Amino acid sequence: MKKVVLAFSGGLDTSYCALYLANELGLEVYSAIVDTGGFSQEELQEVERRAYALGVKQHVHLDETNYFYRSCIKYMIFGNVLKNNTYPLSVSAERVTQALSIANYAKSIGADCVAHGSTGAGNDQVRFDMVFQAIIPDVEIITPIRDKKLSREAEIEYLKQHGVEMDFKKAQYSINKGIWGTSVGGKETLTSHLPLPEEAFPTQLSKHEPERITLHFLNGEPVGLNDEKFANPVEVIQRLQEIAGPFAIGRDIHIGDTIIGIKGRVGFEAAAPMVIIKAHHALEKHTLTKWQLYWKDQLATWYGNWLHEGQLLDPTMRNIETFLESTQQTVTGKVHVLLASYRFQVEGIESEHDLMSDKFGSYGEMNRAWTADDVKGFTKIFGNQTKLYHTVNSASEEWATEK
Repeated sequence: MKKVVLAFSGGLDTSYCALYLANELGLEVYSAIVDTGGFSQEELQEVERRAYALGVKQHVHLDETNYFYRSCIKYMIFGNVLKNNTYPLSVSAERVTQALSIANYAKSIGADCVAHGSTGAGNDQVRFDMVFQAIIPDVEIITPIRDKKLSREAEIEYLKQHGVEMDFKKAQYSINKGIWGTSVGGKETLTSHLPLPEEAFPTQLSKHEPERITLHFLNGEPVGLNDEKFANPVEVIQRLQEIAGPFAIGRDIHIGDTIIGIKGRVGFEAAAPMVIIKAHHALEKHTLTKWQLYWKDQLATWYGNWLHEGQLLDPTMRNIETFLESTQQTVTGKVHVLLASYRFQVEGIESEHDLMSDKFGSYGEMNRAWTADDVKGFTKIFGNQTKLYHTVNSASEEWATEK
C-alpha cells in the first residue's frame, strides 16, 4: 500500500480526510499533528485517540513551537506585524511551519503522498502546496476537500454514515489554535455583516476585575512578566495568554485579500499576541528614531504580507529579518499594561534607552539643549524651499484661484 502523511488536527476536515484516504483511495494513512503551541496535553491525547479511531496506521505529535517562535513570531514582534492593522497572522504564519514539519516527516518515512484538509477557496491550500512543491517535489499532494468541492454539511453526513461520533454542532466552526492566536471560521464569517456569537470563541470571558501587568523586553524580545523572568520567550507568551485570555482580549474579525484574489473574512482571538505587539510598539516609539520607525513600518508591512501569502522561504525574507533584528538593539525595558474585560491599555514604559529623556527638554514645556535663536534659524532653513515655491508661484496661484 502507498503511504500518505495527513496533516491532522482532529477537526471535521481532517477527520473526513483520514477516512476518505483509507476507504476510498486505499492508502496507508500516517497522521501527524504539528503543534505550534495551541494544544494542551489533554487535547493532544484526544486528537491521537480520534486518529486511531479513524483507522490510521500511525499517529505522531510534532512539536514545532520553539521553531515557530524563532523563525516567525520573533520577527512579527520586531515588526509589530498586524495584517490590515488588525490581524496578528495567527494562522497564516504558522501554516508554513506546519507544512515544513509535515514535509520533513514525509521524507523521514518515505511517504508516497501528503494530504491536507484545505478547501479550494482559502489561503491554506497555497501555503501547504508551495512548501510541499519546494521541499518534497516528487511526493503527490492529495486534497480531498478541495478536489471534491465539499461543504461542511457533506463532510458531516459522510462521517455520520461511517459511524463517526463527534460534536457536530461544535464542528460547525473551524477552530485553528496556535501560540500566536486562534482563528474561528463559521457561517457568520461567510457573510459581510454577521458577527461571531460569543459561544464561538474558545476562550470565554471569566475575569471581570481589571489587572495590571508589566512586560519585560530585551532587545525586542519578551523575556519576563511581572516579577518573573523566563528562559524562553515562548513561556512568556504562554503565561501572558493564561492571564489575559480570560478577559476576552484580542477578539476581532479580519477582512482581507486572499492569495487567490478573493476577499476573506475570519474571526480570531489573540490576547497575548495583541498585548505583546502593542506593548512592544510603545517601547519602540520611545527608544527608536523617527526614521528607524518609518523604515521598519515599510519593511514590516511587506514582510507581513509576504508571510501571510506563505512565502517564508523567499530569501528576501532573510534580508528583512536581518534589518528588523538590527533595529532592536535598544528596544529594552518594561511596559506597563492594564487588562480589563474585552480591552487593554498600554499605560507607559521604563527604559534606559528612552529618547524622551528630560535631559534635553520636556515636550511643550522647556528645552535644555538649544536656544530660541537656534530654533529661529533652524525654522528659516527648514521651511526655505516651501517659502521659495510660494514666492515664485504666488501670481499663478492667484490666477488659478480666480479662474
